[in-house]
Order: sequence, then structure tokens, then C-alpha cells
Amino acid sequence: MASRVMVRMAPALKGRRTPLTLTQAAVQRLKELQTNSAAEEQSKTLKIGIQGKGCSGNAYTLSWVAEPKKFDEKVTQDGVTVLIDSKALLTLIGTEMDWFEGKLASQFVFNNPNIKGACGCGESFLV
Repeated sequence: MASRVMVRMAPALKGRRTPLTLTQAAVQRLKELQTNSAAEEQSKTLKIGIQGKGCSGNAYTLSWVAEPKKFDEKVTQDGVTVLIDSKALLTLIGTEMDWFEGKLASQFVFNNPNIKGACGCGESFLV
């Protein structure tokens, strides 16, 4: 009895999805921050990470670094480069970073589709 072999075509590989997108407001604010900083600070890059903190368990961290670490992800958009800490990469995939200016506060806002819950103040989140 002959055996049958079924062959299926693999779906075409899609391009790699960017882990983070920046809104135009965020791009503009990051450019302003780099332009207005001291000369030695202008060569540094913003790095986004996740820290265990707050009532929901995680919070975003932002810091300026001179050199990326070995496994940091580099995202470049509209002339702005942002680094993502390797430990935060899976949590941030698909996230949009925005800049918000209000009467009482101005801050970067992360619209993250992976979040399952957040605390009332909005400072921490659960994935």
C-alpha cells in the first residue's frame, strides 16, 4: 500500500514588526530634549525599560544611556533613535509612544495593547 504525503505551502514570511512606534508628538519632543540638552548629553539615547513597581506590578522606566547593551533593541523613526531594554521587549511589542501636554502634566504616554490591567493612577500596569 502506497503512503500519501501532503505538502502545504508555508505562509509567506512577513516583515519583522517594530516593537515600538512613535507618534509625531513624541518624535518632536524627543528631538527637543536632545537639542536642548548639554553638548555631552546630546550623544546619549533614550532607553525604555520595565521595572517591577506600583500596585499593578510593572512600570515604565526612561533613562539616557551613552551605549546600548548587547541585547538592547534599537528603534529608529523619523530621525529619532530609542533603545528598548531586552527584558522589556516582549512586553512592549506593538506599543505606541505618545507625548501628552495638559494643563497639569506633560508626559510620555504608552499605548500598549498587551496590558491586561492598570492601577487607578495609571502609573503601573499588569501584562
